[in-house]
Amino acid sequence: MLQPVTLGSKTLADYTHIFGREEIAEIRELAEPLRGARVVHVSATAFGGGVAEILYTLVPLMKDVGIDVEWQIIYGREEFFNATKVMHNALQGAPEGLTTAQWDIWREYNEMNARELPGGWDVVIAHDPQPAALHSLVPEKGRGWVWRCHIDLSTPHAETLATLLPYIKDYPQTLFHMEQYVPAGLNGKVNVVPPAIDPLAPKNMALSPDDAAYVCGQFGIDVDRPLIVQVSRFDPWKDPLGVIDAYRLVKENVPGVQLALVGSMASDDPEGWDFYNATVAHADGDPDIFILNNFNNVGSIEVNAFQSQADVVVQKSIREGFGLTVSEALWKGRPFVGGDVGGIPLQVEQGVTGYLVKSPEQCAARCEDILLDPVLGKALGRRGKAHVRKHFLTPRYLRDYLRIFGELLGTSASTPSSAAEGTA
Repeated sequence: MLQPVTLGSKTLADYTHIFGREEIAEIRELAEPLRGARVVHVSATAFGGGVAEILYTLVPLMKDVGIDVEWQIIYGREEFFNATKVMHNALQGAPEGLTTAQWDIWREYNEMNARELPGGWDVVIAHDPQPAALHSLVPEKGRGWVWRCHIDLSTPHAETLATLLPYIKDYPQTLFHMEQYVPAGLNGKVNVVPPAIDPLAPKNMALSPDDAAYVCGQFGIDVDRPLIVQVSRFDPWKDPLGVIDAYRLVKENVPGVQLALVGSMASDDPEGWDFYNATVAHADGDPDIFILNNFNNVGSIEVNAFQSQADVVVQKSIREGFGLTVSEALWKGRPFVGGDVGGIPLQVEQGVTGYLVKSPEQCAARCEDILLDPVLGKALGRRGKAHVRKHFLTPRYLRDYLRIFGELLGTSASTPSSAAEGTA
């Protein structure tokens, strides 16, 4: 058996005051024909990164509406995660693909995990490329199968995608964040379903200004001076070095500004520490740059505090599958500046709920605009929060999954409200 993840409980009713009574009733109505269905989510890691964060809320809410759901983690050693990191980067556009030996390692671990996956599921959801071969290896273990892609496939390394495609093309249902990410050649139903954040999770729940300031102060941040924050993995695609460059430009005109780069180190990201060290080196000892991770006692509450206290939240990605940290910042009413890539423009309307940028210079200019005009920052944050409330909260995401399950299991003829019709 794969490694099960132990989860706490959540109740959909607790979201009524945020999401709406009629909307919650619709979700329960969709779930009723699926009551007792056996569903398993299969992913590479239980912590670090957006997939794990989403499942810590989504799985308990599925259970609350009557789904018999589990979340299981595949087995993998360093050689496997080294290979899948190369695959992840290549699928997002890096020029280097996997070697023949790395593809062999990926297949071997998928074969082992396929043997260990129990059978008898009504729906199996494989998340991202790490376990993507499961359906081709043991289709009989699930009545319905879904491949959920959380990464940006808009400009993939062609050979890598071509080698992966035979393993994903026959999934009955696939899910992507955006239509631009859908590759040609899929035989099943394609759904375009953006992810969402949990407004009641410790990372996103309401935190008083005094509490946020206290937490930030514990890490040496001067809460009486302006603060720019980026929350993300230490990964070249998130461009923390570019954020430091932008901060240095801002500091020329706003000399009191501070920068916090806050991230988590994930077990399936072997490059994380190398890039963390590269980020520290690029900061070059600047006492106003704070580079923190989960090994510095930074957890969900601390991330919440950094985002809530920030005068500007940045996500200057150069590739981005979706970017949950964008919705997190907007939900807290913070002004936002982010890379004009991937799923970020889906969450940010230029000049209305935040700013989209393509260079450190543009990032610095927009951050300065906000720091020098607090009224502008408050207006951006207010509009951004309303946008997230409407489009990017977990109950909506749960509703879309339930509709897909209904299609797979023949309990409903409806399709996800945000799904793309037909196949790629």
